[in-house]
Amino acid sequence: MTDEFWDACAPLMAEGRLVEGTLMSGTCARTPEGEFVAMPHHKGEGIVVKLPRDRVAELIDEGVGQSFAPARKVFKEWVLVEAHDEEHWQALLGESLDFVG
Repeated sequence: MTDEFWDACAPLMAEGRLVEGTLMSGTCARTPEGEFVAMPHHKGEGIVVKLPRDRVAELIDEGVGQSFAPARKVFKEWVLVEAHDEEHWQALLGESLDFVG
């Protein structure tokens, strides 16, 4: 699933808005300034993306996303979206860039 993650990131990387980085011992997408944006899910399929808490809650309530809780600690500004939909993932990446920027 990592290929699908990087395919979704590719247009923003080409624009210089995202670069590859490291987060939690894995690869991630971050801004050139160092703000973390997203990462492929380390335990399976999906994208984990940083968004405002209310947006994370909205995606979870809609059944689109799940809480991201590595080692049982819920990260309230991160959401796991397992269903692969490149357009949706790209939209979430754009939302995240707006949020962290």
